[in-house]
Amino acid sequence: MNTSLPSPPESVVEADVARALAEDLGSGDVTASLLPDVAEHGYILAKEDGVIAGRPWFDACFRALDPYVRIDWRIHEGDRVAPGDVVCTFSGRSRSLVSAERCALNFLQTLSGTATRTAEFVAVLAGTRTRVLDTRKTLPGLRLAQKYAVRVGGGLNHRIGLFDAVMLKENHIHAAGSIAAAAAQARAMHPELPLIIEVENLDELRQALATDCTRVLIDDFSVADMHAAVKIADGKTPLEVSGSVDLPRLREIAETGVDFVSVGALTKHVRAIDLSMRLGDPPDKR
Repeated sequence: MNTSLPSPPESVVEADVARALAEDLGSGDVTASLLPDVAEHGYILAKEDGVIAGRPWFDACFRALDPYVRIDWRIHEGDRVAPGDVVCTFSGRSRSLVSAERCALNFLQTLSGTATRTAEFVAVLAGTRTRVLDTRKTLPGLRLAQKYAVRVGGGLNHRIGLFDAVMLKENHIHAAGSIAAAAAQARAMHPELPLIIEVENLDELRQALATDCTRVLIDDFSVADMHAAVKIADGKTPLEVSGSVDLPRLREIAETGVDFVSVGALTKHVRAIDLSMRLGDPPDKR
C-alpha cells in the first residue's frame, strides 16, 4: 500500500461521479424500477491480477444514490489482488445498488487498470534512480482521477495541465528564436513555475543547461546519447526521457542514469482490470 498517498479532492470525486451517473441514469433506471426496493447485500470479486485504485469514486457512486449504504473494504488502495479475491462487501437498498453498479465499476476498473500498468513500470525500474512520470495523455474529464491512480501505482505526476508548469517545446523555441530567449521569456513571465525544456540533440541540451531550467526533457535520444546527456548534465539538472518508452527497453533506459521517464501509455492505453459485482454472500475464499 502507498501510505504517503494524498487523497483526491472530494469536489473532484463528486463532480466526476455526478457526470457519470447523469450520463448513465438519464431520466431514471427503468430496469431497477422493476425490482422490489428492499435491503440487499453483495460483494466485488476480482477476476484477474491487478492493483486496486479508485475507492473514493466507487464509494461516491453508491452514496450518491443511497447515503446509508455500507461498504466494507477488504483491500487497501494500492494493494494487489488475485483472481477470487473479495475486494469489498456492501449493503444497502437493492435498487440503488444495481443502479450505481456500472458507474462504480467503471471507475474502479479503469483506475485500477491505470495503477496496475504504472506498477509494472515501477517494478522494472526497481533498483535504479529512474522514476516514472505520467503525461497529459489522459481520458477526457478524468485527468485528476487517472493521475491519482498513477500515484497509487507508485508513479509520479508530471504537470497537471497547461497552467502549472512552463514546458518549452520545438514550436515555442522556434517562435522565440532560441532556447535562451524562450527560457528568459518564461522566467520573466512565470518565475514561480517549474521550467521544463525539451531538446532533440546534445547541442540543444547544452543550451538548455545554460539556462536556469528546472528539468530537461531529452526527446527520442538514442541510448548512447542518453549516456552522453547524463555525463553532460553531471547531476546538476534532472533529465527526463520521453518518446518510445516501453517496457522492453525501460531497464536499458534507466541504466543510463536518467532521472525520469515519461510514459503516455500509463493513462492513454488503459485496459480496465476485470472486476465483478455480485449480490448475495461472498465465497469463503479470503
